[in-house]
Amino acid sequence: MSLRRSRIAILTSVAVLLAACAGAGDGSDLRGVPTVTAAPSASVTAAPSPASSASASPAATGKALDAALALVVAAPASTDGYSRAQFGSAWADVDHNGCDTRNDMLRLRLTDVTLDGACIVLEGDLDDPYTGTSIHFERGGASEIDIDHMVALSAAWQTGAADWEFAMRVALANDPLNLEPVDAGENRAKGDDDAAEWLPPNKSYRCEYVARQVAVKSKYGLWVTADERDAIVDVLETCPDQAMPDLGDQPVTATGFGDGPADEADDEGAGTSASPSPSPSAASSTDPRFSSCAKAVAAGYGPYVQGVDEEYAWYRDGDGDGTVCER
Repeated sequence: MSLRRSRIAILTSVAVLLAACAGAGDGSDLRGVPTVTAAPSASVTAAPSPASSASASPAATGKALDAALALVVAAPASTDGYSRAQFGSAWADVDHNGCDTRNDMLRLRLTDVTLDGACIVLEGDLDDPYTGTSIHFERGGASEIDIDHMVALSAAWQTGAADWEFAMRVALANDPLNLEPVDAGENRAKGDDDAAEWLPPNKSYRCEYVARQVAVKSKYGLWVTADERDAIVDVLETCPDQAMPDLGDQPVTATGFGDGPADEADDEGAGTSASPSPSPSAASSTDPRFSSCAKAVAAGYGPYVQGVDEEYAWYRDGDGDGTVCER
């Protein structure tokens, strides 16, 4: 490990020198990536300022390896206070197009799509990047497709997001840069792991996968742990010309989503009298209980949303996105 850290330290110094030389020539910076002028302290946990939003720098330039080496390295913070609700309700309509984020991503990535109205995806085919296989999607059918957060929300919480305002966390949770429809099994195997703990089994996708993570962390000002940075660099050294992904045009703050979970809890409490929770005797008010989400979906049930559906508590939320048994 010490030899690898020494090698990465040398690469980091070279990257910084090259960036400085480039800046002396034309005054340009690697957009979306924080400038490194000294070895960062592990105490750097402040949230990036709104000036770092993608609306100011909509496109990334340069190589993902250089951007990875420029990320701040620090120890992970505590998970204290983390919950999915800290990132807003699942699949909020951040772009205000009238469709939830999950269906937006399905329409974006699936081919041969059949829609119900303007938003809901009924059917389509996914070229799954995590496994390299094709998955036929049918709403209510047997196949399971999850929308993965490339940088898991719990991992983001531990690397800077805990200090953000609520609107910024909602933006991260619904930014297409950080989202990808994938095989549900692999997404749940990943859980909230970072690159040091999990990589896609489809090795041909690993360079793009970690480049996306670098882009997300660069756009939102998240730091990396030392082990995570080492793992990312190890992958990118196999593809040194891997370009930084375009950061997209979604701003790093979402509008119209209140001040956080406390507001949502108040809203839920206010609506309790109008929509009482099912009583124990009202068995028919819930769906049948299955031993797994796969069986529930195969029977035509799900998805279930945290805080909305009682059935949510019956199943494991492997990706921590507040929704189980996605179809």
